[in-house]
Amino acid sequence: MSGDRVAVIWRSCLLPGSETFIRNQGDALPTWRPVYLGAIRVVSALSRDSDVVVCPDTPRGRREWLRLRLTGGSPRLGRLLARLRPDVVHAHFGGDGWLISRTATQLGIPLVVTLHGLDVTRQAAAPGPRGVRHRRNLRTMFDRATLVLAVSGAIRDRAVELGADPAKVRVHHTGVPVPPEPAAGPKEWDVVFVGRFVEKKGVDDLVEAVGMLPDLRPRVLLVGTGPLHERVRARAELLGVDVTFAGTLPPPEVMRHVGRARILAAPSRTASDGDTEGLPTTILEAFGVGVPVVSTYHSGIPEAVTHEANGLLCAEGDPSALAANLRRLLTDDALRDRLGKAARHRAETDFDLHRQTQHLEHLYTTLPPPLTPNP
Repeated sequence: MSGDRVAVIWRSCLLPGSETFIRNQGDALPTWRPVYLGAIRVVSALSRDSDVVVCPDTPRGRREWLRLRLTGGSPRLGRLLARLRPDVVHAHFGGDGWLISRTATQLGIPLVVTLHGLDVTRQAAAPGPRGVRHRRNLRTMFDRATLVLAVSGAIRDRAVELGADPAKVRVHHTGVPVPPEPAAGPKEWDVVFVGRFVEKKGVDDLVEAVGMLPDLRPRVLLVGTGPLHERVRARAELLGVDVTFAGTLPPPEVMRHVGRARILAAPSRTASDGDTEGLPTTILEAFGVGVPVVSTYHSGIPEAVTHEANGLLCAEGDPSALAANLRRLLTDDALRDRLGKAARHRAETDFDLHRQTQHLEHLYTTLPPPLTPNP
């Protein structure tokens, strides 16, 4: 990186371990220098000493964090951002875009906001005052942002429905690291699932589907945890399926397991509270190592997974159809091989992290310069 131009990467809670896509994208910027800025520090595998934190874990810092959440303004945030003098602020998630939008606007710094899914689905659909406030904050952010990026066409359309200017909204796939070669070696797992154990991920549908394949008895690995964990574990035991619960794993270990699987299952669905995926990163990562995906016609997933071309799709919330697609790939080596090779090609062409990040830098360069130029 040359470091001539600075992109402040803003995530108020910096940084949950599940959000590798934020760190990967920032680190992959080829010519711009990323500076990671957050309101509070989250201790995780993604934490770094170099992260800049606005609100330290002190009484004064906690008061500042409360003030920022309530008002969308913080004197300390303003001072820190002015000192960093970035050429662009890139916020992830709509709510975080609102949190920094006032300060970026006051300082005349172009603001880019990436929408990932829940910010314009579950959070925007929340009932009562909470939902009203979130929708109002989104509209304010849409007005202040210079550019709004959506991780899928479905998320773009939802942003426009919520009041975003269509001329400001662009679909930009974040991209994932694509290794030089697809995964090789023996397969340890028949089916791997990676994600939080929450309703929209459909992990309970997957367990039901595997329970419909007693003659195949596939070896299944579930990576992740969450509020549905105990319920899913109990159901798996009742059905007698061969499931290993791996819990939360570091990203390299997750990808090692995905590469050793015959299939990645991503049975996403719309949750009862409206929570919706954007385009799950795990699908793109599986593509990168040449592993075909069994998934659903949900949100932005069909923008990556084409039925019968690089994976298999079915209606969301349909364990029987999911089981039928799992059976097809587990019993047809030629089909699985063909879809895996096509998935790998799609990753190289459309979802490679470095290619996508070069495109992101191009978008940065089209933004107006800050009102106060860097020295």
